[in-house]
Amino acid sequence: MPLTGTYERGTADWASEQVDLFESTNGAEGNELRGRPIIVMTSVGAKSGNLRKIPLMRVEHEGEYAVVASLGGAPKHPTWYYNLKANPHVELQDRSVKKDYLARELEGAERELWWERSVATWPDYVEYAKKADRVIPLFLLTPITD
Repeated sequence: MPLTGTYERGTADWASEQVDLFESTNGAEGNELRGRPIIVMTSVGAKSGNLRKIPLMRVEHEGEYAVVASLGGAPKHPTWYYNLKANPHVELQDRSVKKDYLARELEGAERELWWERSVATWPDYVEYAKKADRVIPLFLLTPITD
């Protein structure tokens, strides 16, 4: 079931502008960051209950996606991390395909496997991990089937 509610734009103008372009063209434009493919994830705000949208690197394997809560190596988790912990039902749009997914935080060997896949997609994650004073969380998004 698609998420419903009031959309609240993020505080990072570049991210909101990319989401706007991506959505207004059904994923035909705004679908890359520095030559690498992105997806747009919609989550429900942990505090506000509003819909929040963020462009993230596309890390896909056999229909599942990983989302990396790196915040560019900042010392804190991105806000969307807390949204997924509170409300794990998300929507993900990959180009023109939009589906519902269930998010769960990865640990152990499964996290390491998806970390390798993430780094292969976006090598900057290695540098982000070095400068972050935290373990960068990864979530696996698994399609919700009816």
